[in-house]
Amino acid sequence: MTRLVQVALRATDLERAAAFYSELLGTEPSGRFEPPGLLFFDLDGTRLLLDGNAPASMLYLEVPDVGSAVEALRGRTEVVSEPHPIFTHEDDSLGPAGTVEWQAFVIDSEGNTLGLVGFETGA
Repeated sequence: MTRLVQVALRATDLERAAAFYSELLGTEPSGRFEPPGLLFFDLDGTRLLLDGNAPASMLYLEVPDVGSAVEALRGRTEVVSEPHPIFTHEDDSLGPAGTVEWQAFVIDSEGNTLGLVGFETGA
């Protein structure tokens, strides 16, 4: 079985990125290596690597409540897209069956677009 082990994301200022992601994820980094300038967070067994030499990519992070996450970040970052429902999961092929998937998009401390995802029980 193949599983996602690590995702790398460009971060040119590790102090700023550490503060942003610590607050967003509600946890401190799990590792930091200087040099070469690598910062790790544990996302339930998948490593998030923040690295100044990483290519740009886009992450979609599940948060408990998309609206609350956006409000907590508002004023400190650009909200690209407000929280909105995107899909109702009839089965569990792409998400929990019987839920509505919500997404919003913000710009992180390093200029990357970050997708915030949440699942609510369908009405």
